[in-house]
Amino acid sequence: MELTLESDADALWQDAIDLLEEDGAAPSLLAMLRQCTPTSLEEGTLRVETPMRLVVKTLGKNSAQIEECLATAAFEPVRLEVVFSKAATAPSVPSSSMTREEAAGWDAASKRSEAPHTAPAPAPRSLAEDTWDEAQAEARQRRQGTLRRESNPLVEDISENDSKLTFDRFVVDEENNIAYQAAIAVAEGINKSYNPLFIYGKSGLGKTHLLRAIQNYIAKNDPGRVCVYKDASSFINDYTSAMSHQEMSAKEVLRQNYVDIDVLLIDDIQKLAGKVRTVDFFFDTFNALISAGKQIVLAADRSPAELGMGKNGFDERVTSRINSGFSISVQVPSYELKLRLVKTFCKRMREDAEAEHVASLTGTVPEEICKYMAERAGTNIRVIEGFCQRCLFIETRREQQGTTISRDDVDQVADETWAKREEKIPIEQIQKAVEKYYDISHADLIGDKRNKTYMVPRHVAIWLCRDLCDATLEEIGKHFGGRSHATIKHSISVVDNARKEDKLFFDQVVHLKEMITENH
Repeated sequence: MELTLESDADALWQDAIDLLEEDGAAPSLLAMLRQCTPTSLEEGTLRVETPMRLVVKTLGKNSAQIEECLATAAFEPVRLEVVFSKAATAPSVPSSSMTREEAAGWDAASKRSEAPHTAPAPAPRSLAEDTWDEAQAEARQRRQGTLRRESNPLVEDISENDSKLTFDRFVVDEENNIAYQAAIAVAEGINKSYNPLFIYGKSGLGKTHLLRAIQNYIAKNDPGRVCVYKDASSFINDYTSAMSHQEMSAKEVLRQNYVDIDVLLIDDIQKLAGKVRTVDFFFDTFNALISAGKQIVLAADRSPAELGMGKNGFDERVTSRINSGFSISVQVPSYELKLRLVKTFCKRMREDAEAEHVASLTGTVPEEICKYMAERAGTNIRVIEGFCQRCLFIETRREQQGTTISRDDVDQVADETWAKREEKIPIEQIQKAVEKYYDISHADLIGDKRNKTYMVPRHVAIWLCRDLCDATLEEIGKHFGGRSHATIKHSISVVDNARKEDKLFFDQVVHLKEMITENH
């Protein structure tokens, strides 16, 4: 039977991905390729669609490498056309809402469709026999998982608040969609290339939510797997307690407990910096789990490269291992995501209040006020949630009085939540913060060296001075080795352009800015 154009496109796309994987392409690039949907193959052009603008940009930068693999697979030149489409969908994978049985059925069906049809089929089994065998295997796996969890002191009960951090309650948009999809793949155990999965971004952007969502999903849908969540502080305490134990075997017992885990989730891993012996224990545990085919998910407020910065940074052996799987950032929310968050939080709080008979949060915030709340909201999603709760409380009270919440009410709550700073920050303070962040000297920051190691921090420091200081461009130039007005403007434009051209870099700049303002 002749293949359709659509199946030709899909087959070529999958062959190219396989070739790229064999050539050692970055896991992040491979993950983005798998998010695309091939739609047509006509006149030497393969068209694929994606609902994520970041994927369009990244594939454009790597088009030469991808087209080379496409040509190898097709035995003729093939041009790649990547199209952004909100209506595009990723290739069919098990849904996060599927039961374990449904996901298993999907996987079995996929394998059957890919199997060659030349070999004779085995004698068919009855549905009753298949169902009985699957039920027996499932029950046995559940019993084994229960016994392992009960015997491992690292496994703790999920609290009521943490049990609400599920995939269904995670608000998804372009800034966090890839991290969200990767977390689902890990929870379902369907993508072994995401190991370790490293999610990074500034505080309050949903990293902990994703880790807890993985834990909650496994506990509900796949209890045969032993999943443990730890924040870095708990991980450090586990190690120091074992080391102070009088019995020499305490460390080995702890090691065995950590090794007997199927999925290990560690949050805020940057807090391990400077804890040399704990980092050594983490490194050994990491290697043991990865070698055994177990899954690791890590979260931090900085990228793997940034974890290696500074005197107390992780050494290269640790950062390279962390970065050996799939690393993805969650970025600060845009206005569109803030609006979705405001609407979702207000709706969810109202529904929870009605279910729990809490009369103080049952109001309905008007659409125009939701939009204004999004305009006034900061970038920390946890803080936005508290901001919404206060506004919803005011709206409920206003409705009882026969009115509605006003913009002035929103302004008052926003000013109290995100206090305005009247005092300007000294240029010297910003320079010291940048020097510490990038681990360079003051002489190199303001000097004339033009290699990237010093120029990037210099551009960032100048941009931050313009943004946070009450100083003219000429005054800023004097603090940077007497640079001219035009040179200072150029540095500012470099960072400003990163808003559109390099969102990951600009996200780091915003993170550094918040570190400076929080410590001022």
